[in-house]
Amino acid sequence: MSKAILLDAKMNNSGELDLPAKFAEINSHNLYLYVKSYQAALRANTAYAKTRAEVRGGGKKPWAQKGRGGARAGSTRSPIWVGGGKAFGPTRRNYDLKVNKKQKKLAFEYALQEKANNGKLFIVDSVNIESGKTKDAVAFISSVEARDVLVVTDAFNEKTFLAFRNITQSYLVESHEVNAFLLTAYDAVIIEKSLFTKMIEG
Repeated sequence: MSKAILLDAKMNNSGELDLPAKFAEINSHNLYLYVKSYQAALRANTAYAKTRAEVRGGGKKPWAQKGRGGARAGSTRSPIWVGGGKAFGPTRRNYDLKVNKKQKKLAFEYALQEKANNGKLFIVDSVNIESGKTKDAVAFISSVEARDVLVVTDAFNEKTFLAFRNITQSYLVESHEVNAFLLTAYDAVIIEKSLFTKMIEG
């Protein structure tokens, strides 16, 4: 059974919390589908090239069809002309990929499971930097020894937000913002205990 690591107020290891056994039975494909859908939704989808019908000009036939010894031409906006339209250029597409609620939930639970398996899932009583100082926030996350850290809290106050906002190797989010993609994107995850309990029960 996978276990999350409990940390005390001084960020020292104080025990473990078990994840539900059903998490180990989840197929990893659910996470793949969710991450693929999430990244597809982030696409700007702005690449676009005009076709010969959309390029300005070219209404007049450049020269007579016959008699000059050259190739035929019907418009100066043909794709073979400089300044002409693009033959098979990019157009705006729908990149949305549907993932149903059940798959999203399974993806989230699998992501938690993977973090726990790798010893990178940490549970604390609360995330609260009362001083509002960045150095205190750095000390808070440095104890988990990870490349970067996702910090999840039920609701953060202004002091805590100010303490974390300039740290490039961490990301502070509230409970409604966390998702399976964020859980996988960061090397380690720190979650408030009360919130973690809701996550594994819900």
